Amino acid sequence: MQFRTPQFIEVEDKIFGPLTFRQFLYIVGGVGGAFLFYRILPIFISVFAIAAILSFSMALAFYKVNGKPFILTVESFIKYTFSQKLYLWKKEFKMPAPGTTIAPPEENLVPRLYDSKLKDLSWGLDVLDLNRDKPQV
Repeated sequence: MQFRTPQFIEVEDKIFGPLTFRQFLYIVGGVGGAFLFYRILPIFISVFAIAAILSFSMALAFYKVNGKPFILTVESFIKYTFSQKLYLWKKEFKMPAPGTTIAPPEENLVPRLYDSKLKDLSWGLDVLDLNRDKPQV
């Protein structure tokens, strides 16, 4: 028995003419909000609110940031704004279990560039020579 594998599952279906259901809801919500401001506020004040609501709803419906919908950017902005931004790191010292031995720390914690000590020394001299030609302040 053979089954057909669905393709293009990331593309939403166009339901209302050239608009997807989600785009249609964003636009209808924006137009509804604009109508409410038109009916409630005086016209010289409501013009700015209507322009802001309509532009935001159009951005939600059509604008993409780095190939992703604008609503994800708005969601990330809201999460960042209302989340805690102070990160503290406390190192916890754990006592070794009884009967285990603690290994002494290695003498050379800096990784070597080459297997040969001569190459390491020559590299260090080359780097020091580059810094020597700069004028001192």
